[in-house]
Amino acid sequence: MKRLFVFIICYLFVFLSSGQETEQDSDHKIILDSLYREDQFYLGITFNLLFNKPRGVSQSGFSGGLHLGFMRDMPINKRRNVAIGLGIGYSLNVYNQDLFIGKEAHTGQSIFSTLEGVNYSTNRFLKHLVEAPFELRWRTSTPETHKFYRIYAGIKMGYLFSFNSNFKQPGNRVRQANLDELNRWRVGATFTFGWNTFNFYFYYSLNTLFNDNAMIQGESVGLNTAKIGLMFYIL
Repeated sequence: MKRLFVFIICYLFVFLSSGQETEQDSDHKIILDSLYREDQFYLGITFNLLFNKPRGVSQSGFSGGLHLGFMRDMPINKRRNVAIGLGIGYSLNVYNQDLFIGKEAHTGQSIFSTLEGVNYSTNRFLKHLVEAPFELRWRTSTPETHKFYRIYAGIKMGYLFSFNSNFKQPGNRVRQANLDELNRWRVGATFTFGWNTFNFYFYYSLNTLFNDNAMIQGESVGLNTAKIGLMFYIL
């Protein structure tokens, strides 16, 4: 993921983000929408972390994520400052670390090992997911303003439809995509809070990335993923 690309997207959303705009008629009278909805499109950038790592495995370099999608905002009270959000989205995540993933040539069985003492230039895996976020939303919004405080908490269901592990060293490259040990159905808890354009976003996976069949020196590989970053919203 190119840092310049992420910077450009964030720059655009800083100026395009708004919770709710008013309209004007031909006589320049302000028309307020009493049935307004908020924050129905989102874009986020995150720094990605790995937890519950097996011994000898650590992260190295920058690991980032890009997240975007649409949320159906459904207010549940008369003031419309409490709502339920249900949506669909896409998530791209990169993890730089020193967990080697290969396959036994004769059996096709997956191999997991550390890269301690190994000379290499690149070792990372890339994930593409389709996600369905569900949120309980509280905000201080009104029909008159698009600048308000917000606190959103929820659950995000996802399906990991593409996974690529990439290892490079001088004269050698190993790539893996089809792993039976992956937990492709992902479940995570989310929490977002902020004011106006800038909102802090947190995510923690409630199930591990790899199932119990992924072992490294008799220890489960596991791995719980976490994301910390900024979330931008537009109507």
